[in-house]
Amino acid sequence: MPNSLNPLELIARRWQPSAAFVRRAALATVVMAVVIVVTGGAVRLTQSGLGCETWPKCTDDSLTPTSDMGIHGVIEFGNRMLTYVLCAVIGLLIVAARSRAPQRRAVTRLGWAQFWIVMGNAVVGGITVLTGLNPYIVSSHFLLSTALLTVAVITWQRTREGDADPRDLVARPVRQLTWVLVAATAVLIVVGTVVTGAGPHAGDAKKVHRIPLDWQEITQLHVDFVYIVLGLTVALWFTLRAVKAQAAPRRAVLELLVVLLLQGVVGYVQYFTHLPEFVVGTHMLGSCLVWIAVLRVFLAQRERAGEPAASELPAPGGEPAAVQPAAAEATASSR
Repeated sequence: MPNSLNPLELIARRWQPSAAFVRRAALATVVMAVVIVVTGGAVRLTQSGLGCETWPKCTDDSLTPTSDMGIHGVIEFGNRMLTYVLCAVIGLLIVAARSRAPQRRAVTRLGWAQFWIVMGNAVVGGITVLTGLNPYIVSSHFLLSTALLTVAVITWQRTREGDADPRDLVARPVRQLTWVLVAATAVLIVVGTVVTGAGPHAGDAKKVHRIPLDWQEITQLHVDFVYIVLGLTVALWFTLRAVKAQAAPRRAVLELLVVLLLQGVVGYVQYFTHLPEFVVGTHMLGSCLVWIAVLRVFLAQRERAGEPAASELPAPGGEPAAVQPAAAEATASSR
């Protein structure tokens, strides 16, 4: 009955987006996840972290920044407003995936996962302000943004493939080497947040608590992991060539290698030029691109063929079509 339909079902009955539209919506969430990281870095690098002195309002008496807060209030408040843009893009993805026939339940679930990560990170962002830019909270704020980027990339990949069971394109030892590469890159990013928490860019012109570690020693540890990740990438590339892997996995590793080399150049430039704000911001963008490239290496080593399961095709009356038990079991196993 129409009265029992929820809003998403009502939209699904009136709008049938194309598969290409869903893919573009998923890609838009990846772009916005990167934008939110870069603009968050801009807030810190311009010393605008406390431009809005409280949360969720900008001041105790005003939701928006006041004129006496200057450019710092505008920058901090602008970054907060980008969260609404990000939510709108994710919402578009969820609605498009829900309205698409056949429906992609896996994509819809991943879209909702993105939404809840954003909501959680908004709370963490508020705690960051209320604690006066505590470096540990700032680090967790960035890592949650990385988690959002991870889910967004996986969502984008799921919109570009079918719903059959995943099939490996490489042997198990190659997959294991790739897992080591992913883990090493994750550690590299975590150490990078520690470098940020101990480094000179505190996020506000006032005295802000920093992580009590030697900044240069942590930076050296960060560089060590850069070489580890670079070495693993080169080893994986030679391994894929040796086993005559398909073109897609080899191309993904080559793309990662290029991104790593460019990021390494930016890293050395920022170190030897004493951390100019623009170069540090470029390095933050590079860290997002490195993580995306690593995830693409991992995802390129398996494929999902076929069209979405027949059980998700809508029947003429709008209800899911009936399926045989064996088909239903196959659908469940592919999820």
